Amino acid sequence: MEQLKNIKLLDKYILKQVIEMFIMGVAVFTSIIFASDTFITLIKQISLFGIPFNVALMMIILNLPQVVVMTIPMGVLLSTVMTLNGLSLKSEITVMRACGIGLNRIAKPIFIFAIVMSVCSFLINETIVPVMSKQSKDLALWSLGQKNIPEGKQNFVFKELNDKGSIKRLFYVGYCEDKILHNITVLDTAKEGTLQVLQADEGKTSPEGWEFQKGAVYTVDDHGKILNTTLFDSSIVKFGLDLSKELNKSVAKEMNFTKLINYIRTNALEQKESNVLRIELYDKLALPLTTIALVLIGVPLAITPPRVRYNRGFLFSILIIFAYYLIRALSISFGEAGTLPAFLGAWMPNIVLTVIGTMLYYKKVYTIE
Repeated sequence: MEQLKNIKLLDKYILKQVIEMFIMGVAVFTSIIFASDTFITLIKQISLFGIPFNVALMMIILNLPQVVVMTIPMGVLLSTVMTLNGLSLKSEITVMRACGIGLNRIAKPIFIFAIVMSVCSFLINETIVPVMSKQSKDLALWSLGQKNIPEGKQNFVFKELNDKGSIKRLFYVGYCEDKILHNITVLDTAKEGTLQVLQADEGKTSPEGWEFQKGAVYTVDDHGKILNTTLFDSSIVKFGLDLSKELNKSVAKEMNFTKLINYIRTNALEQKESNVLRIELYDKLALPLTTIALVLIGVPLAITPPRVRYNRGFLFSILIIFAYYLIRALSISFGEAGTLPAFLGAWMPNIVLTVIGTMLYYKKVYTIE
């Protein structure tokens, strides 16, 4: 009974350090991703799509669960390596071995913690991420629909500038009612040597572009001669980027595993799009299980030889994470291009880590015990 009590105390002692380091690791890695990739996305949305800062910031916050799913494996690896490396440096691993406690027993609570975190990661990715991603997309569409729509104002002009600061397009609007613009005239100087004049009774913005109703487009040269005239009942004009295509890139993030399977089965997809969605499908399982694969390779590397007197845990963690995401980026790219099957495109990093981790773990356990 006393021995069983000591074993439970050992689990609590190791888990306490692992959980503390895990929380710190997730916070640090999430902050790094936010400070780099996420805020670059924020600036892009503001500058290219005209999305207001507060709306873009809310969209970034809604994408937080998606980032956390990515950082959970990093946090578990960092906590594993730092904890075991610290115990090894303080000779606590040596003391445990002297008491008959092997590496398998020492690593047991860490593997259990990794399994729990894998399940949590999967559940977050299946329940919270799709909802938040959909809300983020809807918020972007709503914001785009409000762009340049001054409700209630009459006889106003707004302009769009090019990179050099000169006028690229000039919009004249008679009045705005219920977010619909009336009596619109657009002067478009984007094409060098010609001027396009668009006149329409009504118009509004949408993710696909500007939607105009009942109008005409005149193409005029530099001398004022009308080169072409086109009448239309309804027309969509894409001034700049098509935001809908940008937002549809994350369509897989808005579905859980089951819905994504049905989407792939029921829609006629191009080969490249099918590859991308199938990789996303397999990745919904592969990414959470990465946590276990990283622990498998992290445990043996964290046990410091007696002659090493410095903590190399953080360095090992960074190198392993870098290697993992390098392999992940390459395999996903090859999978999307069709060079690798979609399954291997998503699972290749886990397969590589598991094979290497199993070899290192077996060697370390055999050497110690």
